[in-house]
Amino acid sequence: MASSSRGVEDHRRKWDRGQYERLAAERLQEELDSLEAANQKQPPVKRELLKQRDYRVDLESRLGKSIVITKNTPSSQTGGYYCNVCDCVVKDSINFLDHINGKKHQQNLGMSMRIERSSLDQVKRRFESNKRKMEDKKKDYDLELRMKELKEEEEKMKEYRREKKKEKKRKYDEQEDGDEDGKQQQSELAAIMGFSGFGGSKKK
Repeated sequence: MASSSRGVEDHRRKWDRGQYERLAAERLQEELDSLEAANQKQPPVKRELLKQRDYRVDLESRLGKSIVITKNTPSSQTGGYYCNVCDCVVKDSINFLDHINGKKHQQNLGMSMRIERSSLDQVKRRFESNKRKMEDKKKDYDLELRMKELKEEEEKMKEYRREKKKEKKRKYDEQEDGDEDGKQQQSELAAIMGFSGFGGSKKK
C-alpha cells in the first residue's frame, strides 16, 4: 500500500513561498514610502494677491432677450449667468456677483484671498489722485454753476428788454391818445367859433 502511494505523481501546483514573501515585502515598502511622501508637507502654491477688477462685469446685455434652449444648447448659452472660469451657470445677478467675488472663483483664477499691503508711497499717490479728482469735480461744478448764472443773467436781460419795449409802446400809445384828444379839442373849438376848420383849404 505504501509503495503504490509513492509511485503516484503529485500534479498540484507548487508555490514558491519565498518569492511571494519578497513581493509582499516590496509592496509594503512601496506603500510605506508613498504614505511618507504624502505626509511630508508640500510647498504651498504661490498665488497672486487679490487685486481690483480692471473690467466691467456685464450683467445687463442679455436682459429682456428670449433664448430657445434645446438639449444641444451649450451651458454658456442657457438661461442665467455663465462663469467660464468655473464652468458653471448661476441663475441671478446677485448670486453671480457673490460667485465671482468668492474664494473658489478667485482660486480658479490663481489668486489668494489676501490683499496687497499698501506702502506709504502708494497711500500718498492715492491721496493725490483723490485730491485731483475732487478739484476736477469742483471745477466742473463751478463751470456748471457759472453757466447757470450766465443763463439766468441772459433771461433777466431778455425780460428787461421786453419790459423796455412794453414801456416804449405804452408811451407811444399814450402820445397817440394825446394827439387824438388835441385834434378833437381843436375841432370842437372851431365848431364853437364857427369855423369849419383851422388852416386854409384850396379854392376851386
